[in-house]
Amino acid sequence: MIIFLIIFAILAGMALPTQFSVNAQLRSVVHSPIIASTISFIVGAIVLLIISLFGKGMSVNKEWFTAPWWVWTGGLLGAFYVVASIVLIPRLGATATVAYILAGQMVASTLIDHFGLIGVHVHSLSIPRVIGVVLIIVGVIIIQNFKM
Repeated sequence: MIIFLIIFAILAGMALPTQFSVNAQLRSVVHSPIIASTISFIVGAIVLLIISLFGKGMSVNKEWFTAPWWVWTGGLLGAFYVVASIVLIPRLGATATVAYILAGQMVASTLIDHFGLIGVHVHSLSIPRVIGVVLIIVGVIIIQNFKM
C-alpha cells in the first residue's frame, strides 16, 4: 500500500508544474490571471461535483454547520496558489516557480508538523528534518542563481 501512496504523491507532484504551465497558457488566451484561475477552478469543481454525485453520493449533514470557520478556507488558499503559479511561471519559469513553492511548502509543512497545527499529528522537528529543509532551500538558491 505504501508504494501506491508514494506513486500517487509523485504523480500529484508531477501534476503541479503541468497545471501551472497549462494555466499560464490559459492566462495568455484570456489575458488575466484571475479569469484563468476562475476557469481552472470551475472546470475542477465541475469534475469533482460529478465524481461526488456519481461516486458514493453527496449529502449535507449537521457537522458541516458546526465545523470551525477556518475549515472552509481551503478554496481560498487554493485560489491564491493557482493565481500565484499563473503569475510566476512566465516570470520565473517552471523550475524556479516550483522550487520556490516547494521551499515554502517544506517550511510550512515542517512548522505544521512540529507544532501539530490545523489538527495534524505532531511530528517533532529533528536535525535530519532541518537538514532536509535547508537542502531544499539551498537547491532553490542554486536553481535560481545558476540559470543558463
